Order: sequence, then C-alpha cells, then structure tokens
Amino acid sequence: MSLTLYFHPLSSFCHKVLIALYENATPFERRVVNLMDEADAAAFRKLWPIGKFPVLHDQTASRLVPESSLIIEYLDTHYPGRTRFIPADADAAMRARHNDPFYDLHVQDPMQKVVGDRLRPADKKDPHGVEQAKKRLQTALDMIDTDMTGKTWSIGDDFSMADCAAAPALFFADMIIPFGETHKNAAAYLRRLQQRPSYARALDEARPYFSLIPK
Repeated sequence: MSLTLYFHPLSSFCHKVLIALYENATPFERRVVNLMDEADAAAFRKLWPIGKFPVLHDQTASRLVPESSLIIEYLDTHYPGRTRFIPADADAAMRARHNDPFYDLHVQDPMQKVVGDRLRPADKKDPHGVEQAKKRLQTALDMIDTDMTGKTWSIGDDFSMADCAAAPALFFADMIIPFGETHKNAAAYLRRLQQRPSYARALDEARPYFSLIPK
C-alpha cells in the first residue's frame, strides 16, 4: 500500500485528514502514534522530528507530507477522487484556502488552548490565557454563524477542504463552549458535518478515546 498515515484517532487535525481520505475511499495504512509511549514517540520523531501528527508517507513517491492542509492538497493533486477539496474554479479555490486556515487558527487553536490548560498541574494553570482563548472562540463562532446563513457547506454547495477543517474544529469547540442554542447556523452546519459519512466514520473510530478528553 502506497500511503501510510501517522495519526491518533482523538486528534482534531487528524480527523481533518481522515475525512479527506474517507471521502474518496483512498486506500491507506493506519499507524496510530501514542506520544505518551516513549518508544512509540521516539520512533515517530525519527520519521518526523517535529513530533506532531498527522504525517502522510507516500512510499511510491518517497515523500513525507506533514500538516493537515498540505496533506489534503497532496491527496487532491496525486490521489484525486469524486470529492475535489480544492475547486477548479479559481475564486472558489481561494475561498476554500481562506476558510480552511480560519478554522485551524481561530477555532482549533483557542479550543486546544482551553483543553491543554485542563491537563496542566494546578500550579501551572493559565486562567487569563484560557479566558482570552474563549473570547477568541466566541468571536469566531459569531463570524461562522453569520457566514453560514443560507449555505450548505463552507464555500457554498460543494464540500471542500474548508469543511474537512470545520468538522473537527466545531465538534470539539462545542464541547468547550456549547453553541447549539446561541449560534443556530453554526450548529446546523455542525450537524450536517457529523452526518457526512466520512466524518461520521472518523467520529465512530474516535469514540473509544473520548474518555481521555479532560473535563
């Protein structure tokens, strides 16, 4: 098998890539990385010294592709399928490339700040940073709620890379700041994303790990 994905089923950025792989039924080998296991983490860092997943290894091309957005663009170029994650239309492609990092930077990043703080020892907590992160997240949700008025997917009628980013970002953000009652359009969008077979599959595979999410 040409493609190997190094990932963890609970990682939101790994969900983003799994959605892309499942959308087009792209064959790949799964390598779950447990960074809490010293040997497993060391082996992964030999492959990718930065030590962050997801990472895609294409054995046929002898290429290592890190970072979720780059992996999806790589798949779209070299392993295309029915769903095209970067539209052929230049304006639509620009919207996809704009919305994709919006979810990474302004939803995933503050969400992970809040979750990460819960894992810190009591004397290492950062309440000010957490408060700032929650404010950033609220601002992003306000923008998404407005943006999704009258739309099915992030850039309109077509599913794209931006939706791969939005699905895990909104799913985990809803655990931090439940927005079902306050942001109706964003909440409806999240429901559609969860019903999409590709993300439903990624979520089903992650459920055994949900107990590890700090409360």
